[in-house]
Amino acid sequence: MDEPKPLDSLFKEKIFRIPDYQRGYAWQREQLKAFWEDLLNLSSNRSHYTGVLTLKEIPARNIADSDKEFWLVDDHSYRVYHVVDGQQRLTTFIIFLQALVDFFKALPENKGKPEENVYISESLSLAALQSRYLFKIKPTGDEFRTYKFGYTQDNPSYNYLRFQILGEDGGGFVQETFYTLNLSNAKTYFTEQLRELHREEGITGLQEIYKKLTKRFLFNEYVIKDDFDVFVAFETMNNRGKKLSDLELLKNRLIYLTTLYTDDELDAASRKNLRDTINDAWKEVYHQLGRNKSRPLNDDDFLRAHWTMYFKYSRQTGRDYIRFLLDEQFTPQNVHKKIEREVVLEIAEEQRYVTDILDFDDADIDVAEEVKVISSAQLQPIEIRDFVNSLKESAVHWFNSFYPDLAEGISENERLWIDRLNRVGMVYFRPLIMAILKNEPSEADRIRIFQRIERFIFIAFRTTSARANYRSSEFYNAARALDRKETTLDEISKKLDDGLSYTFNDDGTLRDIEFYNILRKKFENGSGYYGWSGLRYFLYEYEISLLSESRHKKIDWSDLLKTENDKISIEHIYPQTETDEWANAFIGVDIEKKRYYNATLGNLLLLSASINSSLQNDIFVEKKKAKYNAAKEKVRNGYSDGSHSEIEVSQQDIWGPEQINDRGIKLLSFMEKRWDFKFKDNAQKNNILFLNFGEQSEEIHQQVNN
Repeated sequence: MDEPKPLDSLFKEKIFRIPDYQRGYAWQREQLKAFWEDLLNLSSNRSHYTGVLTLKEIPARNIADSDKEFWLVDDHSYRVYHVVDGQQRLTTFIIFLQALVDFFKALPENKGKPEENVYISESLSLAALQSRYLFKIKPTGDEFRTYKFGYTQDNPSYNYLRFQILGEDGGGFVQETFYTLNLSNAKTYFTEQLRELHREEGITGLQEIYKKLTKRFLFNEYVIKDDFDVFVAFETMNNRGKKLSDLELLKNRLIYLTTLYTDDELDAASRKNLRDTINDAWKEVYHQLGRNKSRPLNDDDFLRAHWTMYFKYSRQTGRDYIRFLLDEQFTPQNVHKKIEREVVLEIAEEQRYVTDILDFDDADIDVAEEVKVISSAQLQPIEIRDFVNSLKESAVHWFNSFYPDLAEGISENERLWIDRLNRVGMVYFRPLIMAILKNEPSEADRIRIFQRIERFIFIAFRTTSARANYRSSEFYNAARALDRKETTLDEISKKLDDGLSYTFNDDGTLRDIEFYNILRKKFENGSGYYGWSGLRYFLYEYEISLLSESRHKKIDWSDLLKTENDKISIEHIYPQTETDEWANAFIGVDIEKKRYYNATLGNLLLLSASINSSLQNDIFVEKKKAKYNAAKEKVRNGYSDGSHSEIEVSQQDIWGPEQINDRGIKLLSFMEKRWDFKFKDNAQKNNILFLNFGEQSEEIHQQVNN
């Protein structure tokens, strides 16, 4: 390995390409900040060692005359290298330089000037900087750009880097992913840092930072000679602060395995086709995981879920899925290891029993010619192809399970039910949802099973204290069985019903002792139904049930979630702090009973907008009307112009014990209808509302549930 080299030396007569087995740009604020601080804090008389840049030279004979690099390789002695390790740092270097170029061009004194006439220093124009580090322009013919650093053309980030970061014209539609968002964020970050540096130190500060980057950031350059070493090296290397994800490691492993098959097992065309299949699959996977740029999906969560659906379910926790994939399934040993299949051939009669002769002479009968052995790898190329294609297809359905509003090709009704599953809490069902979307062609059947899953989750995990992993292995295994066509949705539906059998009495009514005990603890600590984990979902479903063709949706699920403004979304109609006016509505009700009326279900209302906490104690007739401040600005809606649930409550003239009880019964009746079960009678409903003051609740439960 040579002495460390600065970047201006490394880039001489070299073209760097990020190969297909590499991930996209993964650096985020933490790594960008460290890079900038290293650069900014470097004194003018010192150098900064950046690490090893590991490269693999691409033979000139492999550069086709149609490639944009060809003219530089053929006429100008340039060499093309794949970046095995160091791509994150080199990408950052390129983004930084482009941000610097754009910043100089945008300065008032440089606007309108050609790049040849804009100087970063006395002897270096922007055009010369671009030619040295960013791209060369072919002087004849089409005068196209050949980038000195970039992705291979089959990488999703290839066009984004060219058109959105490096400013090439004519990009048109450019696919965006989580990785392209990182590219964009890096350029924004450095642009802002350069702007601040220019504000404080002027042009001199920019010139100095450029010199530091190009002359004092040092790399050791190491060129790998052997293809095998490339993949081994890639698996064992990590970029600064951003380790490879399991999904990235798996892609590299699969591509590496394609190089191990013999030509008899995988000819050149098939080998290239399989490698292209892997690359196409990962492009689609990363596209799906990053489609929602503000909330990208986690690589390893997807890989774990797909492993559960495709291979096996394990009760172990942690990284057992990647240990299986890399250490058991997709291993070099499974390609190198051969399975011998003996072929029995017909032999002449006189050759039979020859082994019984003690003086048998091996020279007389060549047994090796009579018993042939056929060898093949234990892991067949078609197994890799099938796995990769499944991964590619599954990524679409994985994304749709999170963001049905962005899904293509599904109806509004199906979107609604997937949304419901996300709202109620998908728990461990997401791999099964993915398997259903992937394997069940009938939308009606998909919706029916989604309904049964949602019912199971609501009853088992919201009205009882079932463990979070209750029957999880059963439904993880069902995902795999469905993907392998070894089970049906009807069989899965039966498993769901069987799993809820403990919650019902012999007559089919709800055995609500679990729900009662959950709520009893909530009432004992003062929160009551307000502390019930299913409250927001339940009240939202009730709000949705009030919609009709003539009514518009007035509240979104996001309105129920906490924001930085601590938006209040559920209100106690009868307030927790009683005023004299409210006391008049509860004359004759003792303090203990008031506490139960306040915390019971019928007194909780879903609001369509945030409410000022200082207004929550207003009397009922005031709550029904909108509130305005001294400047005539509305500070809160009234019930009469709020959510459909609020409008329904606003029809009451007064609000007291009777109205709270009646509304609680009405909401539990909705619960029965919505989730397809029955309470025994209104006495049981009053008991679960904690409003059965004349009876001993525990005794009622014994009667109802026995």
